[in-house]
Amino acid sequence: MYRPLRRLAQLYAGLVLYGASMALQIRAGLGLDPWDAFHQGVADRTGLSFGTVVIITGAVVLLAWIPLRQRPGFGTISNVFVIGIAVDAALALLPHAGSVPVAVAMLVAGVGLNGLAGGAYIGVGLGPGPRDGLMTGLVRRTGGSIRVVRTTIEVTVLVAGAALGGTVGIGTVVYAVSIGPLVHALLPRLTVAVPAKAA
Repeated sequence: MYRPLRRLAQLYAGLVLYGASMALQIRAGLGLDPWDAFHQGVADRTGLSFGTVVIITGAVVLLAWIPLRQRPGFGTISNVFVIGIAVDAALALLPHAGSVPVAVAMLVAGVGLNGLAGGAYIGVGLGPGPRDGLMTGLVRRTGGSIRVVRTTIEVTVLVAGAALGGTVGIGTVVYAVSIGPLVHALLPRLTVAVPAKAA
């Protein structure tokens, strides 16, 4: 049955958990996904909190939607703010790993939780995140393939993040090879059926 409250609850639970998953990977210290390596590099260079950089970056990327004629949804706007707030709150609570076994456990938990959280907020169909919307907008406007456009964006952001001092390592590789299969497996289970007129 279609339940608007369930969509909202799942959206915000997914966004909060996404922020927590980012914090776990940061505290693991074994390497971040491209966007988070960039966020970390900017945060280190500017003195802003990680979450603040996430919010600012999301807002700037959202501005890039204008020439691409992308329309944000309620979930898109929520994504910009909630994840940034959640990751700062989680970072305030989580200690650094301190040992390799703990770091590996935090990395695995962070990547797994990221896949779950991504499936949760995507599954409600209330709008893509700013970064995903940038990719789909560029695909539509350029006629390029999703694979080429996404890879180009991710590599560009990763190089920029590494140059700024963001953490790149085995965790970056683990995230890259794991996140697609995780979301692919979890998304069907987390998709909320929505009548056409309610979407």
